[in-house]
Amino acid sequence: MCAHISQFELIEKLEIFKIKGKEKRGHKLLRIIGKFFPGRSVSVEIVKKYLEEKIYPKLKEKPFSVVYVHTGVQRSENFPGISALRSIYEGIPIEVKENLEAVYFVHPGLQARLFLATFGRFLFSGGLYGKLKYVNRLDLLWEHVRRNEIEIPEFVNDHDEDLEYRPMMDYGLESDHPRVYGAPAVDSPVSMYSMRCIS
Repeated sequence: MCAHISQFELIEKLEIFKIKGKEKRGHKLLRIIGKFFPGRSVSVEIVKKYLEEKIYPKLKEKPFSVVYVHTGVQRSENFPGISALRSIYEGIPIEVKENLEAVYFVHPGLQARLFLATFGRFLFSGGLYGKLKYVNRLDLLWEHVRRNEIEIPEFVNDHDEDLEYRPMMDYGLESDHPRVYGAPAVDSPVSMYSMRCIS
């Protein structure tokens, strides 16, 4: 029982899931920060229980949208696995699914796009895949979401700035490892390709 409580409290403390703000059409926002998700240390059942108790009741009445921030997600640390994602999705009550208007997927990266293009329709039934909107830059998110009503962590803003200097990172053609701007580039074929695993 103690482990159950601590996992539940961990999800709460990390603010992985937070309902706050509205998009420009007036719908509530559920913000999810992927990097904060302790994918290997929290059980799927605890995540489902947390969502059932703390999140879903607030989303049953009116339309809402999700802002999922993928920035900094690492497969080994934050990704719960395909079967876990499927289980969480299947646990969403039908009235909540029906109220979902859009999923804004911030900083998706090449691997995530390929994964969703390949498996998205199989994993997410009921039209969720069709509601997915890739958002490569925060400026594009602000076209849909009221900027001053949603809290975006600083590391997301920093990554967005990196993308402005290195747009090839969007396509997996350049490493996403930190770099000092203005410093001479190291000529290496490895630096041209993303070092991330699917995340």
